[in-house]
Parts: sequence; C-alpha cells; structure tokens
Amino acid sequence: MTQAQRDWLLATASEAVQAKHIYARMAACEAALESNYGQSTLARDGNNLFGMKAHIHPEHGTIILPTKEFLDGNWISASAEWMKYATVAECFEDRIETLMRLRTKYSHYMAALLAQTSEDYVREVSKTWSTDPARAEKCIAIFNEAFGGLGNGNTHDDVQSATTAT
Repeated sequence: MTQAQRDWLLATASEAVQAKHIYARMAACEAALESNYGQSTLARDGNNLFGMKAHIHPEHGTIILPTKEFLDGNWISASAEWMKYATVAECFEDRIETLMRLRTKYSHYMAALLAQTSEDYVREVSKTWSTDPARAEKCIAIFNEAFGGLGNGNTHDDVQSATTAT
C-alpha cells in the first residue's frame, strides 16, 4: 500500500465518521476496494465509492458507466446506472441509509448493522452487497495492512477513532 493510498483511507474514514457510518475504517476499506482508492471513473465523476446503483427514486443524480458482475461463476461486462453524489460524505450517508432501509429485505444487512466487530460487519454486508465472492477477505486485507489488524478495539466505537488511526 502506498502512502497516497493510506492517506486516502484516513481522509475517507474521516468522511465516513462525518456521515455516522458504522465501522468507519472498515467502510473506508470497502470504499478503497470498490473505487480503487478513489481512482475509478465512478468515484472521480460521481463521488460514488461503493458502486451504488441508481435507486428507484434517486435523491441524487445518476451516471451510466460500464461494470463487471460475477454471475453464475463468470465475470461479465455490462452497463449500469449509478448514483452520483455531490460529496464523499453524502455517499457514505446514502450507503448507511441504504443498509438501514433494506435491512428487513436482506438479512445480511441486518446482521451487518448488528455486528459486534468490523470483521463480522464486512463479512455480512459483503454477502449481499457485491457479486465478488472474495470481497470481504479483500476488505479485511486492506484493513490489516492500513490499520494494523483486526483485534485492536474495532467495535462500534471505531467510528470515533477513525481519524486518529495511523
């Protein structure tokens, strides 16, 4: 991990704290994976760090871009309509609101919201959030490299300490 990527993670975790996203540092690691540390076209042009597809009644703008989906054991290319946000904090706010709104429809979102560790959180949310079967492990690997591993107090209070992590 480069120093620029680490700096991006810390700044992004701070945005997650501002948006009151649980497990802010892990959420920043999810964002790093989904957006290539903010370098994807979707992140640059739409402040969309999570690959949030357009909602039925979007409150924000949208953008159409190509994507890859893991379906029936294969990666396929497709185009999709994505959310577009004015700020990164707005993206995190919509992300946590989406998890809350869909928690009764997707049991993994409920389990993620109730998780007692950041590792449990990302494992649960990844079961429904992404078609990549290795997503959770990739996020945990980013977290371990950037923040020194899991077992170091990563509870819900992690949200408060995201800007002080080194």
